[in-house]
Amino acid sequence: MTAAPARPDDVFLTTEEAAAFVRLSPRTLERFRVEGSGPPFCKAGPGKRARVLYRKADLEAWLAGFSFRSTSEYDRER
Repeated sequence: MTAAPARPDDVFLTTEEAAAFVRLSPRTLERFRVEGSGPPFCKAGPGKRARVLYRKADLEAWLAGFSFRSTSEYDRER
């Protein structure tokens, strides 16, 4: 049996790769994780030292939530 091909949105990125993708610093993503205000993330394994990974599709969806057509629309959302 052949495994199904991976979908492009199944790609996982490290904190550094995710930060580059969304044009933020890795430290900002770390702060967002603590605050609970950033994109969804996964822990690759048990424990506090498990690697943090971000699904590319989750990053794209998170960014899409910050799309505006005008500055006045942005002001209303804040």
